[in-house]
Amino acid sequence: MAQGPSRLTKAVTQDVQKMLAGDPSPQALENALRHLAKWRAHLLENTLLQTDGDAVQTGPFKGMRYATRATEGARIARILGCYEVTLAPVIEEVIARAYPLVIDLGSAEGYYAVGLATRMADTRIMARDENPKAQESCAALAKANDVADRVEVGGLMDHADFDICKDQETLVICDIEGAEDALLDLNTAPGLAHADILVECHDCMIPGLSDRIAKRFEMTHQITRLGRATDSSTLPAWMDRLSDLDRAIALWEWRAGPTPWLWMTRHG
Repeated sequence: MAQGPSRLTKAVTQDVQKMLAGDPSPQALENALRHLAKWRAHLLENTLLQTDGDAVQTGPFKGMRYATRATEGARIARILGCYEVTLAPVIEEVIARAYPLVIDLGSAEGYYAVGLATRMADTRIMARDENPKAQESCAALAKANDVADRVEVGGLMDHADFDICKDQETLVICDIEGAEDALLDLNTAPGLAHADILVECHDCMIPGLSDRIAKRFEMTHQITRLGRATDSSTLPAWMDRLSDLDRAIALWEWRAGPTPWLWMTRHG
């Protein structure tokens, strides 16, 4: 007896039908396409977990247990090790610099906070996120990777809190969905002049934001801009059997537009 459609299949079909129920429009089709692509990404993620397990397969954090759902963006790209692949050389540079302190703003479930803790045995990691569920996930991920003693999970930081950067070599990682515009300001947070900063600028939300932030720091920091890329070499051999569309979806990070990173290192 043939099985009927799963609850997930029914739910996604109903979602798409609702999205396309109104007048035809390119936006409605785009919304439906994104929803279907996320559904397919979840199916591919489940297959990856069943086939290879939950350890990150390649990249700077290879071997890190990733037994948690991503609180933002695609999990499958993180497990493959191709997530934000243009940052990989910077992450290796960060590890080589052996900062005593790393502050991860918008740490989400802890991909960078925990990943860096697994590679930097003498570094204190401050993981900061306003979302209590993200904080719980980050703490659980740190515990699963035996670095909970060095990953301090907490809430938001304000401008004055960056004075901590004056006391030690510090890296600030910032991915806070556009709030970097208000937070990363040397006039209100002068402590940032003493830190190296890796910030994702959400130009897709605030056009020109990366240029504005770069302008603020050009007198105190050397600035490198990093764009988007994908790396199909990270796909495991068994994915050769998949369609080109599935392989592309496995690499997709769910971004809706440009989010360039700025790698800003202090002069001198």
